[in-house]
Formats: sequence, structure tokens, C-alpha cells
Amino acid sequence: MNTNVTTSSRRIVINSVLRNTYQLLSATLLFSGLMAYLSMSLNLPHFGLLITLVGYFGLLFLVTRLRNSAFGILAVFALTGFMGLTLGPVIGAYTTAFSNGSELVAMAMSGTGIIFLTLSFYAIASGRDFNFMSGFLTAGIVVAFLAGIGAILFSIPALSLAVSAAFILLMSGLILFETSNIIHGGETNYIMATVTLFISIYNLFLSLLHLLGIFSGDD
Repeated sequence: MNTNVTTSSRRIVINSVLRNTYQLLSATLLFSGLMAYLSMSLNLPHFGLLITLVGYFGLLFLVTRLRNSAFGILAVFALTGFMGLTLGPVIGAYTTAFSNGSELVAMAMSGTGIIFLTLSFYAIASGRDFNFMSGFLTAGIVVAFLAGIGAILFSIPALSLAVSAAFILLMSGLILFETSNIIHGGETNYIMATVTLFISIYNLFLSLLHLLGIFSGDD
């Protein structure tokens, strides 16, 4: 009897975390999209690598510190809003540089949505535990991140292409891992779960957009 009660309580907690995560994720995606639109409307320039990294890691640190308080939600919106602002100039550059730029952005958004929904549904429906991917994802993301910085600093197109392809695979894996982590009770903080999934979607979109831009054939 006690075992059944414990199991039932655990399921309630897991369902609550999953529901709160998707609700907050939806809100942050909308807010980030609004900030990206605002950034484009104001014709803001590219933030630059240093400002982007300092802002991202600084706000991520703030979210982590406040994850167990109500202020953590405000920190999440600050982080996702900032990332939206940095996304605006990128989208603007694509719509300006490519004759089919708007189509490329729409395709990247659609692809990102399809991949996220498909992988999330699979992780939930299958009930598989993807915890075994933790070490691989951590190492892969670190390597890809450093390679990406190197590609930007030294202007190596081939490396940049490889990094984008790697990030698509890594972010897809991270979506599977984090969703599985939630439904198996490994992640009980919906604020951190939201941030992880948001970052996965953000990087997935950017990587898809970059690859589509390269293979669009538009000079």
C-alpha cells in the first residue's frame, strides 16, 4: 500500500514538473520571439561574440542561483529575452542577404518545431531512459562549442559547417535526454528543465538556419 502511494505521489510530481516545464517553455519561446522581432524592428546591430557569451553565461548563472525561488522565473525570462534580442540581428541578416531569406527562416523554424515535438513525443511515449547519453552530450557540446568559437575567430567555413551539423545532432540528443530526465524523475526543477530545452531549441534553430543558408544556392 505504501509502495503504491509512493509511486502515485512520484507520478504526480513528475507530471507537475513536465506540465510546468512546457507551460514556461511556451511562454519563454513567445517572449523570446517578441524580443527578436523588437530587435529586428529597431535594427539593432549584432551584439558580438563577447557580449553574447558574457550575457548568456551571466544570466544562466543567475537562473541557476535563483532556480528554487520565484525570482528564478524572472531570471528565465531575462535569459530567454536576451537570447531573443541576439537572435533578431541574425534573422535580419538572413532576410537581407538572401533573396529567399524569409523562406529559409520559416523552414528553420518549422524544422525546429517538428524535430522538438517528434523527439519529445517519442521520449514520453516510449518511456525510454536516455540517461546513458549524459557523458556523450556533455563532452560533445563542450567540443562543439569550442570548435564553433574557433570557426568564428579564424573564419573557417568548413569547420563552421561541421559545427552546425554537430549541434543539430547534439541538441536533438539533449531534447531526448532532458525530456527523459523529467519523466523518470531525474530533473525535478522545472525552471532548469525549461532553460535546457529552450537552449536546445535555440541552438537547433540557429544550426538549421546556418545549414539552410549554406545549401540554399543563393549567392
